Formats: sequence, C-alpha cells, structure tokens
Amino acid sequence: MAEPLLIQPAGPVLRLRLNRPHLHNAFDAGLIAALTAALERAGADPAVRLVVLEGEGASFSAGADLNWMRGMAAASEQENREDALALARLMRTLDELPRPTLARVHGPAFGGGVGLVACCDIAIGTPRARFGLTESRLGLLPAVISPYVVAAIGPRQARRWFATAEHFDAEAALHMGLLHAVVPEEELDAAVQAQLDLLLKAGPVAAASAKQLVRRVMAGGPAEALDADNAALIAALRVSPEGQEGLAAFLGKRAPAWIDSKD
Repeated sequence: MAEPLLIQPAGPVLRLRLNRPHLHNAFDAGLIAALTAALERAGADPAVRLVVLEGEGASFSAGADLNWMRGMAAASEQENREDALALARLMRTLDELPRPTLARVHGPAFGGGVGLVACCDIAIGTPRARFGLTESRLGLLPAVISPYVVAAIGPRQARRWFATAEHFDAEAALHMGLLHAVVPEEELDAAVQAQLDLLLKAGPVAAASAKQLVRRVMAGGPAEALDADNAALIAALRVSPEGQEGLAAFLGKRAPAWIDSKD
C-alpha cells in the first residue's frame, strides 16, 4: 500500500503531501498518526524553516474516512474520546508548530480538512477549492477543530456554518479569512513560492515566533502586563544573534546571513 503521507524535503522547505487520493485524502488513524509525527519531527529539526501542507489528487482533504467513521460509530465512548484526542493533538501540533506553515489548497476541503487549513499560518487556494463543515448532517459537530476554525473565520460566521453544514466556495473562504488568497489554478505554485520566498527572507526566529506573539496578544490580560511582555520580547530580539545580524545588515545595506546568496 502507498504511504498515506509523502514527506518531501527541499532545502529549508518541508512539503507534507496527504497521499490518499482515491479517498480524497480523508483521515484515518494512520494518516493522523503519520502527519502528527512528521510535524513533531519538523518542529524539532533546525534545518526545517518552512512547512507546506498539500494534497495529492483532486482534493485537499475530505475530512474523516467513512470506513474509519463506521468503526468509531461501533466503538465505545472512551475509544471515541481517545480517537478524538489523537485528532486534537494533530491540530494543536500544526497550529503551534514553531515553523511558519502554508496550506496549498488546490481542491475541496471538508470537515477536518478545513481544520488543517485553519491551523496553517498562510492558506492559498484556487477557485476549485470548496469547503464545508458538514458534521451537523451526521448529528455531530466539528468540536475538535472548532478552536482553529473559529479563530480563522470568527464566531459569527462559525455559528452559521457549524449549524447549517452548507458548502461554501473559495471566494467566501477568502472573505471570511479562511484563505489569504485565491489564484487561478495555473498560478497556484507561483503564488505559494512567492510566499515561501518572503518567509525565507525573514529572520528564521522572527518568522517562527510570529504566531506566538499573535496568540499572546489575542489572549488579552492586563494591559500593563502585555506591554511589559512585548517590551521584553523586542529587547531580547534586538540583542539576539539574529536581531544583531538583521540590524547590522540593514544599516550596512547588505543581505542578512540567513538569506541564501541565490535569493
């Protein structure tokens, strides 16, 4: 059998390709475990600076595999809880990965596939991309992926789409914030590469830390404490090796050391 996940390193960029095209890259326990493990390795590997998540075949991901769902319908509540926790671990690992992540959404994404898109820092799609949070049609809800989808599209939109299970197109996903850009199919790879090029010109620590800064700001708390935390962060970055190199390169009108001379 083919591997459910293709792991394709290319210098500082790691591509993770869901590889169950005959099932529209639907999840089962094996794919969830493989993707979680690959992300955990990427987060611990200093050679990996960026991660691209993509799908093989016609779809990005159709969500849950029907055969897997059939098995879980016959399982106990405890077994279902453990299964859901495995998916929750995948989503949190992707959302909190200490590397910038980019979803290349060339085709439909449903259910948990929407969760994967929402967890990535950048998401670019084509007009062929369609979306749906279809769990309510089965008497279920997108509970495990809800923190990430709500963060991406907002509570007002989430209340509608969670309840109705309607499909929506790429333009609606762009309007809601699930996608950052929609480009013609033939321009998708160029649009993805343009974002990767920008990320590779940013300081590796700075780019990897951006999501933590956003998360801390959104968490709120006392204004004085937030100001103190942000002042401490910028002070630490300014005196760090990366910050010193970046400032010296800017003042010296040269490229910083982390940019490949070919860029």
